[in-house]
This record gives sequence, C-alpha cells and structure tokens, in this order.
Amino acid sequence: MALSLGIDRHVDRGEDVIDLRVPADPAYLAVIRTAMVGVATRLDLTLDEIEDLRIAVDEACALLIDQHHQPDSWLHALFRVDVDTDQRGREGRLDVRITGPRSDRPLQEGHPWMLLRALVDEVSSGMDATGRWIALTHRSDSTGPTGSGAGEAARA
Repeated sequence: MALSLGIDRHVDRGEDVIDLRVPADPAYLAVIRTAMVGVATRLDLTLDEIEDLRIAVDEACALLIDQHHQPDSWLHALFRVDVDTDQRGREGRLDVRITGPRSDRPLQEGHPWMLLRALVDEVSSGMDATGRWIALTHRSDSTGPTGSGAGEAARA
C-alpha cells in the first residue's frame, strides 16, 4: 500500500493545507497522529492542547475505520491551518476533516463523542460522495510574544 501527501501553502493568507491519505488500517493511525502534532505546532499551542488534538484525531479515525477492514480502503485527513498575526497578537484556527470507509454513520453519542466534544471547539460529522467524515475545529489566540494563549489561561 502507498501513502499520499499533498501540501498547499497560501503565504498571503497565512494558511497551510496538508492532505494526507493512508490505508484504513489501525497500523497507520500513527502517521495521522504524527501529522496532527506537526500541524498543531504552527499555532504555538501548549503541550496539553497538542495532546488533546492528537487524542481527538485518533478517536475520529477509530470511529471511521470499518470493523471489517477492506484491503483497498483509505483514511483521508485534510488539515487546514490558518494563522493571523497583528498588533493585538496571534490568532489561529486548525480545521481537520477525516474521511473514512465506514459504511454506517458513527453514532453521535457515547464516550467517543463526549470525548471529541471535550477536546475540540467544534465537531461535526456527515456523509458525502467521498464517504463518511468527521470534522474537528480548534481555535487559539496568543496575546503576548511568549505564545501564551487562551488554552493556558483556561488551565491556570
């Protein structure tokens, strides 16, 4: 099986788009988790916030993998990072959309969904021509040069 990676950068808007496709096999979830950590560092997040996002992406992937693995099925992760810096500080937004081969819609209840809602600012799911998907959004803002953002203030 092959992995697929695409990167698109819009310097004028401070936006990066990373498009990653891996086999829908639990053995490849580490690739998506590692990409999540790398992308999250662009927002100057705390280690706790990065770990929360890593866990959220892992849960979303697990929900989208069909229990009966099919050899030619894929997980598609699209990461969109938007960073805006001005005189007031630095604001950022990370959107992650993961599409998987699961044939039924994941229930939006139970422990996995409670966990997702607790770890990110927004979570949604649906189905389209590309398959079942889960979308996650995290927003951050840094108010000073040290990168201390809202996440640290909320934890203090």
